[in-house]
Amino acid sequence: MNRLLAWNRWLGWGTLLLLSACLWMVFHVPMDYQQGNAVRILYVHVPSAKMALFVYLILTLFSIWYLWKKSETADILAEAAAYVGAAFALVTLVSGSLWGKPMWGTWWAWDARLTSMLVLLILYVGIIALRNAFDDTVKGGRATAILAIFGAVDLPIIHFSVVWWRTLHQPPSFNQSASGPTITGPLLPPLIWMSVAFVLLGMFLLLLKAREIQQRRTLDAMELERASHA
Repeated sequence: MNRLLAWNRWLGWGTLLLLSACLWMVFHVPMDYQQGNAVRILYVHVPSAKMALFVYLILTLFSIWYLWKKSETADILAEAAAYVGAAFALVTLVSGSLWGKPMWGTWWAWDARLTSMLVLLILYVGIIALRNAFDDTVKGGRATAILAIFGAVDLPIIHFSVVWWRTLHQPPSFNQSASGPTITGPLLPPLIWMSVAFVLLGMFLLLLKAREIQQRRTLDAMELERASHA
């Protein structure tokens, strides 16, 4: 754990440089012939949505690891992942609303993709709230791990919602069909690089939050020991 945290400063600088380069590319790509300048919102929206799903998958794996091995490191990373994933899910919904207003004429629609993503945000917030409801770290970690594992059923629903149901939401940007990706031409490379940058950003935020949680737990343990000897 400490070895991972030691590299976080260099990861942060690398993420900042890549994000800066990606933003330069985003504002220099041509406008889309249908979406106009609104297409630039997708360069934040799509990577955020992918990261919201990916971080929850990581949260689920850390939860299984914690229940299996009783590893404090897994519990710390799971707690950190809940905060990071909630941030990505919130950015996804906000950026999607900003894109939806000019494209659909409304800020929100009870679309299958949008609704299932909202459920994911509620799951993240619920996991955070449930953990904070426990004074005992072990009981809180066990309860939130179980909730996170059951909540993982929402991931395939979000991913396949635009395939299973007729929705307003556009098809996946990285479509694996024979026709190739939905976003093509000069608009595609910045999206790929921005997705890579968001992966690095997610790793940086996860380790940053994990450091704060580790320090907080160490401080709480010291205060508890001091109180027991008082």
